Amino acid sequence: MGLKETGFLTKEELKKSSGYPSKARFKEGPVAVIECTQEIPCDPCKTACKFEAIEIGEPITNTPVLKEEECTGCGLCVAQCPGLAIFIVDKTYSKDMATVSFPHEYFPLPQKSLEIEAVNRKGEVICTGKVTKVLNSKKFDRTPVITIAVPKDKVDDIRGIKI
Repeated sequence: MGLKETGFLTKEELKKSSGYPSKARFKEGPVAVIECTQEIPCDPCKTACKFEAIEIGEPITNTPVLKEEECTGCGLCVAQCPGLAIFIVDKTYSKDMATVSFPHEYFPLPQKSLEIEAVNRKGEVICTGKVTKVLNSKKFDRTPVITIAVPKDKVDDIRGIKI
């Protein structure tokens, strides 16, 4: 059961998408994972990326394509996506842990070093994580970006925290 049946991407669907980096790119450090599946007129992610690592093309209703060789994992695209569909994943964070950065539009904002419950796309608690960074720049237009460290084997599933 995948997106059409549940409303959530499966790992298999995600890995086949044009926004999913290769295994080799994940080994290089932080990189964007674009989970946008909506064919709607939208391109703030492309505009936000100063490295031109996101391509939409013509027509503007195309889903974003990640040009992984250009992506630095800076995260500027994360807060600009109105669909909250872009994440930064760093599988090189440590031997056993990886990080995932995601938009977080809830208050109160978690504090750095806080241990939290990490959730998947369905909102189900998958594991415990630790907040490593909270970014709330004016550039992000009131969409803070939270980064949490989680076990490496869970990072492809984690997309938020329990409120």
